[in-house]
Amino acid sequence: MYVFVKIIITAFIVVLISEIAKRSTAIAGIVASVPLTSLLAFVWFYFDTQDVNSIRELSRNIFLMVPPSLIFFVCIYFLISWNFSFYLTLVASIIFTAFVYWLYLYILGFFGINLS
Repeated sequence: MYVFVKIIITAFIVVLISEIAKRSTAIAGIVASVPLTSLLAFVWFYFDTQDVNSIRELSRNIFLMVPPSLIFFVCIYFLISWNFSFYLTLVASIIFTAFVYWLYLYILGFFGINLS
């Protein structure tokens, strides 16, 4: 039951953002740019474990992973601007973002920064 409640609340937020986007992409962008996924992960994780040190580590790891995640949005913006189809844009953006994540993790490792 607990997992079901977590899924319903999380799904509600995602659907809410898509409904807001129908009326205003600017407001939806603001709401979506708030780290809702991270916020929910922190709340659910803390509720499950009560371990603030793990929350601290999760926060650090999320912070480190923000830069390569921005590539996804840049790709979508430019590929759609260049008249690529929506689905091709999504697939290409995911693939390119995955490559950038891989490269970024390699570079972090080169500097001795490891995600725990």
